[in-house]
Amino acid sequence: MSLWAFVVAAVLLSLERVCYIWAWRAPDSFRAFCARPGVMALGDPVSVLQKLFFCFKGIQLAVFFGWCYLHGYGLLPSLMSRDFVVLAIGTAVIIAGQFLNFSVFYRLGKIGVFYGTKFGYVVPWCRAFPFSFLAHPQYVGAVFSIWGFFFTVGFPHDNWYLLPALQTIYYLAGAYFESQ
Repeated sequence: MSLWAFVVAAVLLSLERVCYIWAWRAPDSFRAFCARPGVMALGDPVSVLQKLFFCFKGIQLAVFFGWCYLHGYGLLPSLMSRDFVVLAIGTAVIIAGQFLNFSVFYRLGKIGVFYGTKFGYVVPWCRAFPFSFLAHPQYVGAVFSIWGFFFTVGFPHDNWYLLPALQTIYYLAGAYFESQ
């Protein structure tokens, strides 16, 4: 494993959490950023966060696939040669994660997911599943999806767990700073 590659991956993957913590902890500052001429065209702060979400997921996927390419895991062609149990477990974890993520979007909608309460929208408190089950179901879902992906494509390589562990730390930090 290249330390340089890990540092680049860590910096790129941190951008998402830093942005969301900024929007959560300093919504007036984020709102002012969204009022800038170049950003204003993207919409209100909720819409800007939604668009950033897609950019961050693109960065995340590029980092993950780049990591796999750099470390020789291979991807789609090698999945056919993977152990069935590894594929089944990894796929099940990904599906569970995505189910949690889609459940959050279903329950909260765009405004609730993208911090609308911080920007003056009224979003009723949700106690229904998945919030009845987990405090941060979207973060748990994302972490599950990440672990499932790397388990599926990287296990048993000696560094298959590094990026999922880093992402877990980032999501824990995000949950912590958003709960303050």
